[in-house]
Amino acid sequence: MLSDLLKTLRPKLPGQPLLLELDLPRGVVSTPADNPLQALRTRQAATMREIRDGLRRGAKDSDVAGLVVHIGASTLTSDQLDELAELIVEFGRSKPTIAWSETFGEFGNGMLGYRLATAAKEIWVQPSGAVGLHGVQLDILLLRGGLEKLGIDPEFGQRKEFKTAADQFAATEVTEANREMMQGIADSILDDTVRIVAERRNLDPEAVRLAVDNSPLTANDAQQAKLVDRIGYRDQVYAELRRRYGKQKPAANRSVDGVNQDEPELALQYANRYARHAGGPLQNFEQLLNKNKPSIGVVTLHGAIVSGISQPGANRAGSDTVSAHLREAGRDDSVKAVVLRIDSPGGSYVASDLIRREVQRLRESGKPVVASMGQVAASGGYFAAMGCDTIVANPTTLTGSIGVLAGKFVTQGLFDKIGVIREQIIAGANAGMMGGAEPFSERQWEKLDAWLDEVYADFTSKAATDRGMPLEQLEPLARGRVWTGSAAQQRGLVDTLGGMGTALDEAARRSGHERDDLTLRGVPVLPWLDQVRPPESSESFGIGAQSEPLFPGGLLTGGPEARLAALARLAGLPQPAGVLALPWQVRIG
Repeated sequence: MLSDLLKTLRPKLPGQPLLLELDLPRGVVSTPADNPLQALRTRQAATMREIRDGLRRGAKDSDVAGLVVHIGASTLTSDQLDELAELIVEFGRSKPTIAWSETFGEFGNGMLGYRLATAAKEIWVQPSGAVGLHGVQLDILLLRGGLEKLGIDPEFGQRKEFKTAADQFAATEVTEANREMMQGIADSILDDTVRIVAERRNLDPEAVRLAVDNSPLTANDAQQAKLVDRIGYRDQVYAELRRRYGKQKPAANRSVDGVNQDEPELALQYANRYARHAGGPLQNFEQLLNKNKPSIGVVTLHGAIVSGISQPGANRAGSDTVSAHLREAGRDDSVKAVVLRIDSPGGSYVASDLIRREVQRLRESGKPVVASMGQVAASGGYFAAMGCDTIVANPTTLTGSIGVLAGKFVTQGLFDKIGVIREQIIAGANAGMMGGAEPFSERQWEKLDAWLDEVYADFTSKAATDRGMPLEQLEPLARGRVWTGSAAQQRGLVDTLGGMGTALDEAARRSGHERDDLTLRGVPVLPWLDQVRPPESSESFGIGAQSEPLFPGGLLTGGPEARLAALARLAGLPQPAGVLALPWQVRIG
């Protein structure tokens, strides 16, 4: 076949052994660029797909000697760290793996970075470095007092006691439900970390707990506690790797006494660059030839879920866009299974329900759909995932939040304070119900409560059906409560723990194909130029190609509340993002 001939034309690797590298401070991009400007901004960062391809290929390549991972001061999210750990462990089953870092926290919290390092078989730290296994700290911020000073009165309703997203605006004290939920998240992350570190380092879990309570540890203390293997600077790390895995230069380079004084040769290459190099310059042509080869389609749902079309660069996943992509995956005969990659705090109830409907239709067509959860897939994000055949989540994924909230900010007091006069002309008894001029009337509160009850009942009943459990079993797991991926898996809200690689393996298994026999295809496959052309119909993929505005939406247009929300976005303040939304995230170290 022509594709086999192309493989013989690929460039050969250098004659010396090759050591693959991951340099995490350079960044890792989980979601491919959706426009040329974004691609330019992230051109120095490796994509997770390139890293996955490079490590899978390198594990089978006899020229590849091993992998060295620089942890450093990376700013990767918890799901990216979990994903990389899975890939490093898999690569390490056949090749040596070494992780090194100047420090794990530098007296601060470096717990998740160290947790990633334990995926390697050997860990180095700089002599002046430290290992900071501090644990988990989550802050709860209540803004009600500050808003009242500004003359802003938040009015929100929620279902149920754990749906505490609006508490940051409306509550005057932390509720017991909120404290219980947040403590559960912190405990779950720490328990998982202790278990993982103990298993990978062959340590007693109690010894790891002791290290957590005694952190930060100096490099020497960490070595004595068997948390690190070697202490050294970068040059010492690489000198040792050249000694172990390098190829000695020819005898012609030896000195008079016959001893070769030169360092052994060892080529270095980033894993993402290796993935491109190993494919060769004809890789794109080969992919073109194989466009009808059986594949796994990957549909991305990234950002707050909204009705309408997606907004590239603005973290908005439009239900029209995502639905069109799912329908295209269904029409493409070469796509044998679909992975729906979700990284979303939720958003619109109606939009989330529409995406779930398209997932159902895709499954009914005979194509399996696997949900792969990123850092967060909660509330509306879980709504979109729960209809899939299998849900895969990372241990630290924030998910669940099966509940609903809605409300508004009454801003008349603010207007009075700053001397702004607002007069509203209303036709219809409830025309101003969601406006900020007046508080909810008693009748309007009744309407809002009835609607919240209806949405909650619909969410929980559909979740129970999708997860195959009685409603009375699911309801206590709902109530708006957020779970980590590990806790959700223990309770039946998630099927399997793992990253994108695990989801791809599951999709291949369900399709009846071997993983290596399937290509990976993003849906849609669309040149950037086509993304900015006017769409021909509602099935056109150009519907996902809106430009990012110069000013945040609502700042120069829209009503007072839209402008207030836009100003909050500019200031970096939290804000509600929809009735099925989780407006906060957890970052540790």
